Amino acid sequence: MSERKIIYLVNPISGTSKKDAIKKLIESETTAQGIPFEIAHTNADGDYDLLKDKIIREKFTDVVMTGGDGTVNQVTGALRGLSVRYGIIPMGSGNGLARSAGIPMKSEQALAMIFAGKSQMVDAFLINNQYACMLSGIGFDAQVAHDFATKTSRGLLTYTQQSIINFFKAHPYQFELIIDGFSFFTDAFFISIANSNQFGNNFTIAPQANLHDGLLDIVIVQKMNKAKLPFVMLKHIRSNNKIQQLVEEMGQKNIIYFQTTSLTIKNMKYAPLHIDGEPRETAEEFHIEILKDCFELICS
Repeated sequence: MSERKIIYLVNPISGTSKKDAIKKLIESETTAQGIPFEIAHTNADGDYDLLKDKIIREKFTDVVMTGGDGTVNQVTGALRGLSVRYGIIPMGSGNGLARSAGIPMKSEQALAMIFAGKSQMVDAFLINNQYACMLSGIGFDAQVAHDFATKTSRGLLTYTQQSIINFFKAHPYQFELIIDGFSFFTDAFFISIANSNQFGNNFTIAPQANLHDGLLDIVIVQKMNKAKLPFVMLKHIRSNNKIQQLVEEMGQKNIIYFQTTSLTIKNMKYAPLHIDGEPRETAEEFHIEILKDCFELICS
């Protein structure tokens, strides 16, 4: 891709940083590189049909998203299938996908990586045909996402506050998981379906997760004494267990962690759902499958 043309999509409400400053930085740095570019806003409704037509018609080669994980989900999902590369200037609350991909949190450094142009294919996945590219969850963490979405302040402090409040209110939900021809039941505080290795803010949830290995990482935090939960989570990020050990370990492990390309989760108590940090309507049953090599990401 010798001749580049970049369209920057700026999320006007993502994170807490000033958007005027990032626009000025984009303009000065991209002009200095001699790369043709345009700046547009993201669409809160997720309708990118006009943008898709514009990218094809005007032959943009790169789509750079300025925002958080919700912005990355929305844009890469809507433009999936286009022959473009995607870049991220992280400006969200957690920036989990960017952190997993080794993208710097400082805008100047993220832009430098974009200009360098090194890229690789990245996986995504579907939950009941809804697109996800980073990490989705059912249960406790989804309730945090639902409550966080109602707050006017969207920074780390607010997220931490909502996590603590929900921790004390948390209760386990009943699930049935069906994987590779067998099923099992569990009472769990939450189930995470991960493509990247963290929630965001450098909190690792799936230590073995890889953005391009063709596998989903499933983390089940089972019913336990809540006083143990923080310590169990700390132990979990340093360990792993394989799917063939599941049946034997169900009664022994507080956290079950395995990898798969697809699974079905029966959500018996209608635990809440989030997709890439954004609250979504829950369902009685979730069918989940990997989308191998879904889009090309400029990263380390």
